[in-house]
Amino acid sequence: MTTRYSLTAAVLGVALFVGTAHAKPLSRIIAEMGLTPADFEVVNAASNTLLSNGTPSVGKEQSWVNETTGSKGTIRVGNVQGNCVELQHVIHPEGADQTREIRTRRCQDASGNWMMAP
Repeated sequence: MTTRYSLTAAVLGVALFVGTAHAKPLSRIIAEMGLTPADFEVVNAASNTLLSNGTPSVGKEQSWVNETTGSKGTIRVGNVQGNCVELQHVIHPEGADQTREIRTRRCQDASGNWMMAP
């Protein structure tokens, strides 16, 4: 079974909304998922790699693994709308019984940088 989350950037930080529940700080989300800050850095680098290789298209994927912790996953472009993409992250933290899914949204600014967006 996959646990689903939606990750959203807030004005002064990043928060997670589980369904329509309460916002959580990113550090808590990472900890609850069983990821380390180092895992999150690997996920972020894989996301950047996926978006830096030409125009994102639905279904394009990038796998990642943190050799130090054993956590791994796949990032897939789920939707492209204008200059924004929805990324679907399927994550398997080391030691977890099941995978988890996080959805993030990034938009490309005028300089070509991909930024987290609500």
